Amino acid sequence: MMQPQDYIKAQLMTSADLDRTLSRMAREVTEVFEPNALSSSKLALVGMQTRGVHLARRLHQKIREAEGSTLDFGILDATLYRDDVRRRLYQPLVRRTEILFDVNEAHIVLVDDVLFTGRTVRAALDALLDLGRPTTIRLLVLIDRGLRELPLQADIVGRFVPTTLGEEVRVKLQEQDQEDGVWLVDVPAHKRKGGNNPDFGQRLHKF
Repeated sequence: MMQPQDYIKAQLMTSADLDRTLSRMAREVTEVFEPNALSSSKLALVGMQTRGVHLARRLHQKIREAEGSTLDFGILDATLYRDDVRRRLYQPLVRRTEILFDVNEAHIVLVDDVLFTGRTVRAALDALLDLGRPTTIRLLVLIDRGLRELPLQADIVGRFVPTTLGEEVRVKLQEQDQEDGVWLVDVPAHKRKGGNNPDFGQRLHKF
């Protein structure tokens, strides 16, 4: 029996929109921190698995080109720090964490694609603090879709997109999905999960 497909309600960003937004966010990152944070190599971008990593790499390149400064870069997977990991009925997919710089006294910008409940961010903070004590941790997200469950907010936001529980924001990136763009999707009730669907990259072409 055929299942109802997710319905695209709107395209929120094209490839060009995404690039312009990242350029603006890169400027905001450099404005948030004092010049000595940039010049002393104490500023680091940490991308959250999976699409946050690709966004962080693009921001890293834009900041280096604009400022001529050296930034640290890291990759973080916070899956095992999530508060719901023990309640899942399947084995969670754990991806690599690669932070080769000293996080102590660093100014860290956590980068993710979509901010929703805040639970993934809380897990990422726990994971980072297990590695040391940064001077500051800021949060940068491409899309803030609201509906927070925890008292967490982003410091730098690409775009605010108010959503309902029956909607999801789907981000596609060239590095992972062979295409750039952001879509607002209406999801049938039987397919809804507790957040954005990580399998979107394999299913968007079916819409």
